[in-house]
Amino acid sequence: MEGITVSATTTPSAYKSGATDYDDVGAGSIFGGTVLATVGLFQLFEGLSAVLNDAVYVTTRNYVYKFDLTAWGWLHLIIGAVAIAVGISILVGQRWALYGGIAIATLSALSQFLFLPWQPLWALLIIGIDIAIVWALAVRLSET
Repeated sequence: MEGITVSATTTPSAYKSGATDYDDVGAGSIFGGTVLATVGLFQLFEGLSAVLNDAVYVTTRNYVYKFDLTAWGWLHLIIGAVAIAVGISILVGQRWALYGGIAIATLSALSQFLFLPWQPLWALLIIGIDIAIVWALAVRLSET
């Protein structure tokens, strides 16, 4: 058949319906969005426990970044809620959410670093996960 050309590089995308800002969500976006929403849920619970019951965490003395534990709780609640919203937006395919996901994961890692005296092992674990989120979303951004 003359006149018909088929390209081997053309692949149909499940996300070309117009509902997303970019053509293909990709594995990096799925990982980043899912894990960001999960870390946001962890932050939400961490903040909720600090707000509802200050005695859950051991208070430290002579720490440079000394805030009331309730203030830390509200900070974690806000970061968690935003992380959940941005993570879901990444999974839906919003391009702006890739940038927002990198920003909120960085902010989450920073808040966990400042929260180290109260929960050191948990904070280090979340920092490591946040770094993986930033990496996955940055790689995905470089692909789009």
